[in-house]
Amino acid sequence: MADLWYKNAVVYCLDVKTFADGNGDGIGDFEGLAGRLEYLDGLNVDCVWLQPFFPSPMRDNGYDITDYYGIDPRLGTLGDFVEFSRRARERGIRVMIDLVVNHTSIDHPWFQAARSDPASPYRDWYVWSKKKPEDAHQGMVFPGPQQTTWTWDRKARAYYFHRFYEHQAELNITHPAVRREIEKITGFWLQLGVTGFRVDALPFLIEFKGTPQEGLGNPHAYLRELRQHVQALCGDVCLMAEANLRPEEVPDYFGDGDKIHMSFDFWTNQHLFLALARQDATPIRRAAAELPPLPRWCQWNHFLRSHDELDLGRLSDAEREEVFRAFGPEECMRLYGRGIRRRLAPMLGNDRRRIELAHSLMLTLPGTPVLRYGDEIGMGDDLSLPDRESVRTPMQWSAGPNGGFSHAPREQLVLPPIADGEYGYPALNVEAQRRDPQSLLNWLERMIRRRKESSEFGLGCCTWIDTGHRELLAHRCDLDGRTVFAIHNLADRRLRFSLPISDARGVYDVLAEHREEVEEDGHYHVDLEPWGYRWLRRDDG
Repeated sequence: MADLWYKNAVVYCLDVKTFADGNGDGIGDFEGLAGRLEYLDGLNVDCVWLQPFFPSPMRDNGYDITDYYGIDPRLGTLGDFVEFSRRARERGIRVMIDLVVNHTSIDHPWFQAARSDPASPYRDWYVWSKKKPEDAHQGMVFPGPQQTTWTWDRKARAYYFHRFYEHQAELNITHPAVRREIEKITGFWLQLGVTGFRVDALPFLIEFKGTPQEGLGNPHAYLRELRQHVQALCGDVCLMAEANLRPEEVPDYFGDGDKIHMSFDFWTNQHLFLALARQDATPIRRAAAELPPLPRWCQWNHFLRSHDELDLGRLSDAEREEVFRAFGPEECMRLYGRGIRRRLAPMLGNDRRRIELAHSLMLTLPGTPVLRYGDEIGMGDDLSLPDRESVRTPMQWSAGPNGGFSHAPREQLVLPPIADGEYGYPALNVEAQRRDPQSLLNWLERMIRRRKESSEFGLGCCTWIDTGHRELLAHRCDLDGRTVFAIHNLADRRLRFSLPISDARGVYDVLAEHREEVEEDGHYHVDLEPWGYRWLRRDDG
């Protein structure tokens, strides 16, 4: 099972520059992160996923890279990274990093060489056109701030292609030298202790648009090539894809278990928030039924919030409006007309019952849960910050200056921490919640421990159970003769449900830690409070 560690792991996502400042300059760094490994260990996470920490002009939060083999000097050195990686490994915490090779910054030396000389070997590393394509105003990832996908470069005397911002030039994945460079990049970081890559914008990485091979061949074949390369270098490596897939697209990305290992389940995520908005579990059941089964070696990632907006682009216009009304009622809370730029706690009205319900769903849906830093204490958002910055404020460690994130003057901080109101660091921080046995932090630590003890949720075969109530979601996961059940009440009213257990003698309540008998008719009667949940284990004793 060591090679399948990712199927039953708990992943914790963080941005180094907003997590912990170790040298007092106002910017989080690897020194500060290494000093917080005890905290991550105590939270029971198995893997920490680091967002980009490479040298960058920082026009897009580090996703515009100028050097794939270095560390942003504000965050430390390669030596600091190696020390952090070593200390994480000693605690049994794996390290996953972002692989952002769909595009580079236009400041990258490769692009500067490509634009300066048509004969440069780097010219064909990017995608060019002498004339502006007719569809240049279609397919923008950021409609609004982004007006086109092709931009004229005066020095190159040609248009270059960019799916994202104009400062992020698209790499030509069809070029053998580009593929070889990606092999070198992944090999370099694997040697430094990384055991996983979150592959950024995967559908765009493998597209052939604008290249001589457009319309020819199968772009998805490259995924098998990349998988074979990283697997040969590190047997237990994991490729975790950012790919917002429709159900019919899933097989092309997973193959027969020989392409990507995991992918974020955006399909279920968007329908989960629709279900929460409606107090109706039907959208989750429907979304799960629409997804095809995965190969044995593969897995979904389930998440609640991320470093981006809550993307609702896969919902219908009417469904999206329902979610907007429930969780982003004001225009300032929305982004690009398709998403919500808020943290989980404020979206759910800071209602502890609903926050627990949402996390219980994430932990029990068949797949690997991914937790966003700060959600374990119920951090809020700062809507006065632009775009996605609203959900990227510094971690709140204590009630001290700057929430314990940094000792630097506030004006020097990479982003201002939330200081006021119910989400301000004087009222909401790790230190205070660690002292409170009933805090969200301590509750989630216990829940993650129970999740790791219930491997059936990650590795078992999932079956959805007809509850007779649209507000109730129930499923069972079976593995090697063992069975666990998860039941969730999405309604604001109490509901009773008779769970079919068959010939078992009893059930063990995983969270309450007690055993109860099954009725003679083979059912266990569950009484669920508003937004209540149960994790049960079949007891054949």
